[in-house]
Amino acid sequence: MHFTDLGLSADILRAVSEQGYDTPTPIQAQAIPVVLQGHDLMAAAQTGTGKTAGFTLPVLQLLSNRPAPSRTKPRVLVLTPTRELAAQVEDSVRTYGKYLPLKSAVIYGGVGMAPQTKALRSGVDIIVATPGRLLDHVGEKNVDLSGIEIFILDEADRMLDMGFIHDIRRVTALLPKKKQTLMFSATFSDEIRTLASSYLHNPQQVEVARRNATADMVTQSVYHVDKAKKRDLLVKLIEDNGWHQVLVFTRTKHGANALAEKLDKAGIRSAAIHGNKSQGARTRALADFKSLKLHVLVATDIAARGIDIDLLPHVVNYELPNVPEDYVHRIGRTGRAGSTGQAVSLVCVDEHKLLRDIERLLKREIEVKTVPGFEVDPRIKAEPIENGRRSQAPRDRGNSAPSGQRKPQQQRPPQHAKPVPGTSGQRNPQPQRASQGARQAAKPASGTSGQGRTTERGTGGRSRFSD
Repeated sequence: MHFTDLGLSADILRAVSEQGYDTPTPIQAQAIPVVLQGHDLMAAAQTGTGKTAGFTLPVLQLLSNRPAPSRTKPRVLVLTPTRELAAQVEDSVRTYGKYLPLKSAVIYGGVGMAPQTKALRSGVDIIVATPGRLLDHVGEKNVDLSGIEIFILDEADRMLDMGFIHDIRRVTALLPKKKQTLMFSATFSDEIRTLASSYLHNPQQVEVARRNATADMVTQSVYHVDKAKKRDLLVKLIEDNGWHQVLVFTRTKHGANALAEKLDKAGIRSAAIHGNKSQGARTRALADFKSLKLHVLVATDIAARGIDIDLLPHVVNYELPNVPEDYVHRIGRTGRAGSTGQAVSLVCVDEHKLLRDIERLLKREIEVKTVPGFEVDPRIKAEPIENGRRSQAPRDRGNSAPSGQRKPQQQRPPQHAKPVPGTSGQRNPQPQRASQGARQAAKPASGTSGQGRTTERGTGGRSRFSD
């Protein structure tokens, strides 16, 4: 099958061809006809399989076939969990719609509202947005969502993980009842399927990979190593193997900063990307990483969610995630769209339970490798585990010391203005609900950058992560 077989216009096919594509991926081949027929859609696919084009191409086709009733009202809304993913999706809209008379805008926090307000008020057909900042614009009456014809939830599983359900409900309440709704996700949990039943009408279902499957093109391995030697082992692996582009995952923002600094001191050009970084810093770091000016990008889970890099060869789990499904998302950054990749995990004694949970999810054991000089010291014992997490594990919002033991001061991450697109990587297992007064006090005036409001996870009330 070729893109020419899918019923797309000559203008769209021309743009697709200019990107070097002529054959659709499985998710594109299955999803595009369904969307063009006007059906609601639930689509599950591994990351890197081309699902963004799976909805942008048919949406552009549908809009180009319909006269715009009013340029003052957007016709398509795409919600994403992170800033990086929003920027990526809107870039795809502009790339594939370059020969169409359609306008788009990307809306996310961490930057000033004024340019976004100007774009919205000038009239756009397609909005790609993170939930919090979109609701800010709604509150300022900068955008009217009553004309939305197509509503798309991208990375729906991560939307729920990050606590965006209340924001999603607020947004959907502003949309017309009659519309086409598309839900795309790397995986679909039972919770996601329940959510879909609330918003989708007789949806067609497309699933090109089994639930929680890892990319077939990714070679996975584990190195058991003492925690204190992880940094040195990572340096050795990078230098001995000549790795030139490595995405490294840590659990916390503090850990990402510390590791990037240590790698830099070891002569490996590195940068950290997480939710406490300004949007400008995150954009620059990602651009430098893609252009190989940086060899290592150290990221937290949510910060890396929107990272889409062609032919990324290596992903390293410097620390295993607390949630096994996040392992699948992490290693899905490599081995994308038919290319091969390598995923390496550095596992200390404290993380053995997390590794077992991951292998249970994968229904397989991950190959264990060793490097001479980095064997595990058998005298080191695991720290206590509470609710599946180490009691002394550093967290973005502070540490929980064992009962009766004073919390070590040096383990506390630096405190910034109250953290409130993505992305920090620490999923706080027990987020605290801020009072209404505190939330209002934290809200910046219209037109400000809103950077002090960035959080990594919703709190059961208004999510601040994407503001």
